[in-house]
Amino acid sequence: METEKTLYLPFELIIQILLRLPVKSLIRFKCVCKSWFSLISNPHFANSHFHLTTHTHRILLITPALKSLSIDFEASLSDDTAIDSRSISFLFPQSFFKLDIKGSCRGFILLHRSKNLYIWNPSTGVRKRIPLSTIDSNLNANCFYGFGYDRLRDDYLVLSMSYDPNADDMLSHLGFFSLRDKMWKEIEGTGTSTSTSTTHLPYMQSCIFPRAESLLNDTIHWLVYRYDIKCTVLVGFHLMERKLLEMPLPDDIKRGPGLYDLWVFKGFLSLWDMWGDNGEVEIWVMGKYNVQSSWSKTLVLSFDGIPTRYFCPKYCAKNGDIVGTDTCNVLVKYNSKGQLLEHRSFSNDRYGSLVALYTESLLSLPGDGDGDQA
Repeated sequence: METEKTLYLPFELIIQILLRLPVKSLIRFKCVCKSWFSLISNPHFANSHFHLTTHTHRILLITPALKSLSIDFEASLSDDTAIDSRSISFLFPQSFFKLDIKGSCRGFILLHRSKNLYIWNPSTGVRKRIPLSTIDSNLNANCFYGFGYDRLRDDYLVLSMSYDPNADDMLSHLGFFSLRDKMWKEIEGTGTSTSTSTTHLPYMQSCIFPRAESLLNDTIHWLVYRYDIKCTVLVGFHLMERKLLEMPLPDDIKRGPGLYDLWVFKGFLSLWDMWGDNGEVEIWVMGKYNVQSSWSKTLVLSFDGIPTRYFCPKYCAKNGDIVGTDTCNVLVKYNSKGQLLEHRSFSNDRYGSLVALYTESLLSLPGDGDGDQA
C-alpha cells in the first residue's frame, strides 16, 4: 500500500507567490495561519507587493446616506460583481455635508470632516487622524488641501493652503503636515515668480465646486485665483523639493471661478472646461510639463445623453475610457473617441456623492502603530 506524499513548498516560494496576488485575496489569506498573518502584515512585504504587482484601481463612492461603495475602475458600471462595500463607521454620526475627499495617494485617501483630517486605507480599514494646523483651526479660515508621498524621505505630506475670507488682504498661508515628524510646518520662501520670501501668498480657491488636487511628477497641483492680478493660475507644490511654483494655463482659459478643473489624462497634466455653449466638455492637455505652448485641446465630450447635462471628468482607464460624475450620484463613462458608453446611478438621494480613485494596497503609514483600525 502506497503512502501519501505530503506536498511541501519552501516558504521563500510561498512568499513569491503571495507577492503576486491581489490585495483582496491577501487580506482573506491572513486567516490561513499565524505565519501568513505575520508575513502579510509586515510593512516590508506590503512595500514589495505594491512595487511588484499590477495595481488594481478602484473608485470610492460615498453617498449622502454615508454608504461607501468601492467599484472596479476597469469594469463595466453595470457589473454588480465589481462593487464592494467599505466600512466608514468611524465617520458616524457626522453629517455628510461636513465631509469631503481631499486627495488620494498609494492606496490612502485624505478625508476632511469638520475639524478633523483622516488618512484612510479603504483596502485594509486602517486610518489615522491628522490634527488641523493652528491657522486652519480658525473658524473663519477657508482651506484647500493636498496629499502626497515624499519618496526621498519615505514620508507622506498633507498640504494645506488657507486664507481668511474676512481679512482685508486674504493672503494665504501654505503649510504641510509630515506623518514621519508628526507636526505642521509653514512653508517659507516659496518660489513663485512674483512672491517674496514670505509665507503669505495671494491665492484663493478658484473653482466654484472645490475638488481634489491632481498629483503628478511628485507634485501636487491646484487651480487657484490670484486676486492681486485677478487671474486664475496653476500652482504646484513639489513634495521632495518642498517648493511652490506657478505654471501657465492655456491662453483661452484665464477666467475667474467657473466649471473647470485639473485632472491627469493619459499620464499628462490636463484641464477640463465645461463653459462651452454647446453642451460640451473640452479636454486640454499639457503635452510638455510646465510649457504653456504645449497646451492643446485634445478631446471634446458631448453630454447630450446625460439627463443632468453635466459631466465632470475624473479618471482615464488603461483602454482610454473616461469615467466621471454628473451633479447627482451617477457615474458616467465615455470611450477614447468621446462617445458616451454608459451611466449609472448609485443612490436615489438628490445630493451628489463624493468620489475618489484609489489604488488597492497593503501599505502602512509612518507611525501606524498608533493608528486605528476601522
